[in-house]
Amino acid sequence: MGQHTWGAVMEPPAPPPEKPAKSVGDHIRTTLRGIGQTLITGGLVVLLFVVYEVYVTTWFTHREQTKLKHEITKEYAAGIDPLLQLPDGSYPNLKLGEGIGNILIPRLGRDFDWAIVEGSSDSQLDKGPGHYVGTALPGEVGNFAVAGHRVGKGEPFLNLDHLKPGDTVIVETEKAWFVYKVKGLDNNSISKKDDDGIPGREIVSSDDGGPLYPVPDHPGLAPTEKLITLTTCHPKFSASHRMIVYGVLAQKIPQTADFSMPETVKALYGQVS
Repeated sequence: MGQHTWGAVMEPPAPPPEKPAKSVGDHIRTTLRGIGQTLITGGLVVLLFVVYEVYVTTWFTHREQTKLKHEITKEYAAGIDPLLQLPDGSYPNLKLGEGIGNILIPRLGRDFDWAIVEGSSDSQLDKGPGHYVGTALPGEVGNFAVAGHRVGKGEPFLNLDHLKPGDTVIVETEKAWFVYKVKGLDNNSISKKDDDGIPGREIVSSDDGGPLYPVPDHPGLAPTEKLITLTTCHPKFSASHRMIVYGVLAQKIPQTADFSMPETVKALYGQVS
């Protein structure tokens, strides 16, 4: 009988070819590739963060503004004044996180119309411009101080640097429309101080509380003027300093029966040049 063959003879596989040693150039290219991928990933993270801060937070703020304006309108229609002061000096309707009135600035456009929230913490400023608790209220002697974000969170004070001496800042309340005028000597010297020692605009460090005194930057001095102070971050995308704009009350206009804008206030928009 012939020999039966069950299969082909198995032979061990040939060893894999040896990989050539990496050169210095190969190591450099690998390193650069890794750095590039890391930078791309980091860039995407930064881009997403910017999109969130500038656009998503702005959407949230505008949603909160809609709620605040609706509540203010309801309160006014019901005869509820958020700024009502009782004989004992208390303000029963003045509550943190709730609207106290509206701020309009003709220089910044007809669509610049923001509800002012009581308080200036992060959560309150996420809703819009916020009144510094403890400073004067609209139309009072002293310093009515309001903070607002410059980038993101609705960025209500994005273009605060566009204001010029004599520009109007209007604050609407349940009882009246208060028209403040930005201080400063003329268009070329908004940062120069008036006779009262207060400029139209100044830049201070972020930890400088001087602008919030009853007489800004003059601690202990009793106020005689009815001032407004607007504060925001400076420069844009930074919180290292604050831009401050000061104004003084120039006119008080009674509120209309239906809370519509008075003709005298409408006329202020035509004075912007």
